[in-house]
Amino acid sequence: MIDFSRWRAVAAAIFLSFSLAGCGYNTIPTLEENAKAKWSDVQSQYQRRADLIPNLVETVKGYARQEKDVLTSVVEARAKATSVKVDAGSLTDPEKMKQFQEAQNQLTGALGRLIAVSEAYPDLKSNQNFLALQSQLEGTENRINVARRDYIDAVREFNTSLRTFPTLLWAKTFFAGTKPMAEFSAAGAAQSPPEVKF
Repeated sequence: MIDFSRWRAVAAAIFLSFSLAGCGYNTIPTLEENAKAKWSDVQSQYQRRADLIPNLVETVKGYARQEKDVLTSVVEARAKATSVKVDAGSLTDPEKMKQFQEAQNQLTGALGRLIAVSEAYPDLKSNQNFLALQSQLEGTENRINVARRDYIDAVREFNTSLRTFPTLLWAKTFFAGTKPMAEFSAAGAAQSPPEVKF
């Protein structure tokens, strides 16, 4: 004889499993991990830029000895930018993100002044090492912009999932300790070009 109550229990368990899978329970952790991965991409590109800077500074040094203050500002900005660490665990700390952004913005400004200084030295502008480094740096800046954009999109999607239905239900219950991630925003100084004085 067939035990229908057992089959009903099995069918109910299968139905419940499919219901939970389709209701968004996995959305929050999936989006959070995606945002963390995008942040790793941002950090990777910033590290690439930091690795290029010593070579660029050494190449410029040989040509622009009197521009010591610009070279020093680049080296100091690089040191500060690499000292501020934001790992995946602190992506919900807006103050830490602000510190990181400020350090990176200072480095971007110092690099802009360094490239502008190079315009005053025709021999430097035609040096193959300098041209290769400048090209790599420009490519890295583009990669940084793409990585930041991807991170911003991932954070927006994650933060939105914490506030919208049906994932809001999971955010308020099982993921109650999950905080929105800090966004990456442009500094106010980014609206104007860097000032270069000779």
